[in-house]
Parts: sequence; structure tokens; C-alpha cells
Amino acid sequence: MTYNESAIEPAGGLPSPADAHVSAHAANVHAKPAAQAPHDQAADAAARRYSARSRVLDAAQTEAFAAELDALRARIRAQLGETDARHIRRVYAAVRYTGFAGRALLVLGAVASGLWMPALLWPVCGLGVLLLALSKILENMELAHNVMHGQYDWLRDPVLDGRRYEWDIAGTSDNWRDTHNYRHHTYTNVRGMDEDLGYGLLRLFPEQRWKPFYLVQPLIAVVFALLFEWGIAVQNLHLGRYFKGRMSKAELRAKWQPAAKKMRRQIVRDYLILPLLAGPFFLPVLLGAIVANLIRNVWTWVVIFCGHFTADAVTFPKDVLRNESRGQWYLRQLHGSSNLRGGRLMDLMTGNLSHQIEHHLFPELPANRYAALAVEVRALCARYGQHYNTGSMPRQFAQVLWRILRHAFPSRAPRREAEQLAAA
Repeated sequence: MTYNESAIEPAGGLPSPADAHVSAHAANVHAKPAAQAPHDQAADAAARRYSARSRVLDAAQTEAFAAELDALRARIRAQLGETDARHIRRVYAAVRYTGFAGRALLVLGAVASGLWMPALLWPVCGLGVLLLALSKILENMELAHNVMHGQYDWLRDPVLDGRRYEWDIAGTSDNWRDTHNYRHHTYTNVRGMDEDLGYGLLRLFPEQRWKPFYLVQPLIAVVFALLFEWGIAVQNLHLGRYFKGRMSKAELRAKWQPAAKKMRRQIVRDYLILPLLAGPFFLPVLLGAIVANLIRNVWTWVVIFCGHFTADAVTFPKDVLRNESRGQWYLRQLHGSSNLRGGRLMDLMTGNLSHQIEHHLFPELPANRYAALAVEVRALCARYGQHYNTGSMPRQFAQVLWRILRHAFPSRAPRREAEQLAAA
């Protein structure tokens, strides 16, 4: 079956200003848009500059830019078919096989070293840890993240249904569809609306208000990376609102119950059932499961931060949303994202979020298409004078670390947003 032969169109169709520019299956349809800020002409006009490294486009150029991206999307959608289905099903199989092998080696290594050959502990359990970490990375990045965006809903495969898929992480898929698919992809890098800007813990841009708390953010960033899945798990609980008295206990309880259920499920599976399979030799298995999850957490944290918080990534005031056109939405996605160079292995291990720009432009298209799309998107950006932010992982991650360290201290933007209007 090809995409166009599907009897049903993916819910919501193409992104448009009318539906917040993201397809409904890439968003949580139960989420409610946040209220927009009062209109401020200076901030509104300044936001249309988007990037100091890019040419300012007038209305006609902006819409022409959007039309070319729309045409590119339509062309790729028409090509979707067996190749894409085969790719995601191979990924699904790889996740299952590597996960089973990793867990089996952990148990085998622990039991064999305890009963017969102690020398087997490190090599066998070590390999088990790596395979289990690989399985979790592939599942989170290339399988779950992309499936939950509805990229494969057109297959009508219950296993790959973006609305029902539950992933191998402490947080619930429903919470992720709300915080990530809806809020982050609708309000990308809009301060006060995109909760992924520092995740409420880190100050990464000078436009964020500085507080003494941020002095310890280099340490907080390390802890957050190690425990990233748990940070994702509690993100949609909005604990800060509760502690400030802006949320009742009943509201928090309603949010907490499904989150706690998923957390218990992960803890029982990874840290209770799996170790118990090794009987009295459970400790290496428990430690191996912990290390595998830590590896997955740190890797996903690095990839996500490299995709959003490099030196050239731009944040925007709320007024950018007022009367935002389709073309302006595309420009905001472009300048709020960063790509990673690294080839096919990098693409696979990052869930193709090495092409974060293309993902934000086309969140509902299968991610295995992003590498080819990137060539055309970059050429399009060059024609319209728009900066295309890409670099190696060491380069991009170094910029992320610089942001974490620099903005732990008081800082302010080189130029006020209101002054950018004159420059534009």
C-alpha cells in the first residue's frame, strides 16, 4: 500500500495557520492553545526578522518560500509507500531483537559468572548493557518518537498507530503528545509557551529572566542528562505551578495517577522482573539495566539539546504568534532548530533528529525521508537568503555547553528586540 492508496487521510491534513500549522495527528487534539499575548507592534515587527544571519523577507517572498516547502511536502507525501513501511518495520524488529539479546546476555552473564566462570561477567554483561542501551535508543528515537508523530498512521497498522503507541520510557505517551507534539511543535522556541526551552530548569538564552538559582545549572544539567527520562515523565505535571499555589491537589492528583502508573511499570520491568530472572545473581543485572537506561538518557539529552540550543538557535516573543502566516511559521521552525552532520549511522541513532530542521518543517513525514529532504531544504534556504544551522555533533554540543555555562550568570541579548526593527 502506498500513502495515496490509503483509504483514510492522516487526521488533520497539512499544517496551516488555521490549525496552528501542525497536523492534528502530530498534536494532541485534546490540548488547548495558550492565550496569546497583547499586541505590541515593535515586538511583532522585530520578530519577523527571525535571524540576524538571514535576509528579511517581505510578505510575498515569505509566502513564496512557504509555497515551495508545501510543494516539497506534497511531492514526498505522494512518494510514500513500501520503502517507508519496510524501514519502520525493520527498526521495530531491531528494537525487539536487540532488547531481547541485551536482557538475555545480562542474565546469562550474571548467572554464568556466579556459578561457573567469573571471567564472563564483564564481557558478557558489558555486551548486554550495550545491546539493551542500543535497543532503548532506537526505540525512543527512531521508532516511538516518529510513530507518535503520526508518521506511519497511513499504514493503518495498530502496532504503529501514533495515537496508541506506548514507548519504553518512564513518561507516558499521552503526556509526550501534549508537551512535545502539540506545545513544542506549535510554539517552537516561543518564550513562555514552549516548555522545552530549558525545561523549567535551565536558562539557555539571555532573554530568559535570570535568577540566582541558575548559578547551579551546570550541575543541574548533568543530573538532568542522567535522569532525562524522569524529567520528561514529570514535565506535564507542572509541579512548579502546584508549589506556587496555581494548581489544586485534585488537579495534580488527576495528572499524577497515569504518570505514576507508567513509572511503576518501567521500574517493575527494568529493575525488578529482569534482575529476578538471575535469582541470587541479580545485582549485575540490576546494575546493567541502570547503566543501559543512563546511556539512553544521556544520548537523547545530547541529541535534543543539540537540536534546539546551539549558538544560532533563535527564541521569539509571544507576539510572533499574532497573525502568523504559514510562511512565518516555517521561518520560525527553521531558525529555532539546528542540524547535525554525521552520515547514515548518525541519522539512525538520533532517530533522524540529526535533521531537526526538516523534522520541524515536516513533523508528519516519515523521518527516513529527512536526509533527502535536507538537500532540497538547504538549497531553498540559500536561494531565499536564510541561514541553515548545521554542524558536527562536537561543534553543536560545544555551543550547548557554552550556553549552559554562560547563561548561568546574568546576561542579556546583544540587542533589544525592539531595536532589531530598525536593523530590519
